[in-house]
Amino acid sequence: MNMQTLALAFLAMAAVGGLAWVFLYPLLSGERKAESRRASIARPEPAARQTDKNQRSRREQVEGSLRELEARRRKEKKIALSTRLTQAGLTWTTRQFWITSGMLGAAAFAIALSLGGGLLGALGLGFAAGFGLPRWGLSYLKKRREAAFLRALPDAVDVIVRGIKAGLPLFESIKVVAADAPEPLKGEFLAIIETQAVGMPLGEACSRLFERMPVPEANFFGIVIAIQQKSGGNLSEALGNLSKVLRDRKKMAEKIQAMSMEAKASAGIIGSLPPIVMLLVYLSTPEYISLLWTHPTGQLMLVGCVIWMSIGIFVMKRMINFDF
Repeated sequence: MNMQTLALAFLAMAAVGGLAWVFLYPLLSGERKAESRRASIARPEPAARQTDKNQRSRREQVEGSLRELEARRRKEKKIALSTRLTQAGLTWTTRQFWITSGMLGAAAFAIALSLGGGLLGALGLGFAAGFGLPRWGLSYLKKRREAAFLRALPDAVDVIVRGIKAGLPLFESIKVVAADAPEPLKGEFLAIIETQAVGMPLGEACSRLFERMPVPEANFFGIVIAIQQKSGGNLSEALGNLSKVLRDRKKMAEKIQAMSMEAKASAGIIGSLPPIVMLLVYLSTPEYISLLWTHPTGQLMLVGCVIWMSIGIFVMKRMINFDF
């Protein structure tokens, strides 16, 4: 009877959580505001506002089109594991990655089993260490490498612009950047030089930069070079406008980071409090809190807590995740 009551309580908690997810999450995440904003944009506008909208600069229109193109390419194209390893800056093969993942999973399984965590807990920990931890590491290395690339790219474009104005060919200006730029920008431009040296056109070689460094800024650079190689035009002016766009996007990203730092700190504190309190109670009175993973009722409560904490962390992450 006691287990039936606990099961009914757990189902009631799940139902309440589902209702909160359906009705409260759109309000917290800003989906309602986004829908109302899209609806207001879709409504007919006065003639004066239509004129102002049509007078947007060409740079903003091109940037919006490139962002849509880049988002569409991400949705349509599934990234292979070898490509993800390259984007993270690793020289591993896929076989080495799978072997390392298997060793991590086996080590976590053995440690959890030896500490008395039970077969089910050991399997869960082994799966998390062998499947989730390596992919999290790849994502972390990829983001860190992209951040370093974006910090150096505007200066590199300015160097190319000054080289072209001084009379150097585009290829020689790219060589100057590859010789003096920091990593990972240096390695990416060296890859462009090596690819062009084997016979590939320079525009196509620059367009492939986006495959190794999947950020919109790299896509902008590749498209500007490819268009100039096909249709000609004032390359220094186009790259100068691109440099301004890159610096404006960098300023916007830093502004967003500064404005959202308070919310991120609050989310980190709220999310870390339950595990910290649990650890402190275990260090002071281990026999008191050990009922959570030794007794069936405690295990059911622990599963419910993990589910609720995961939902809360996901909602907080969506609330403070800004894209531009």
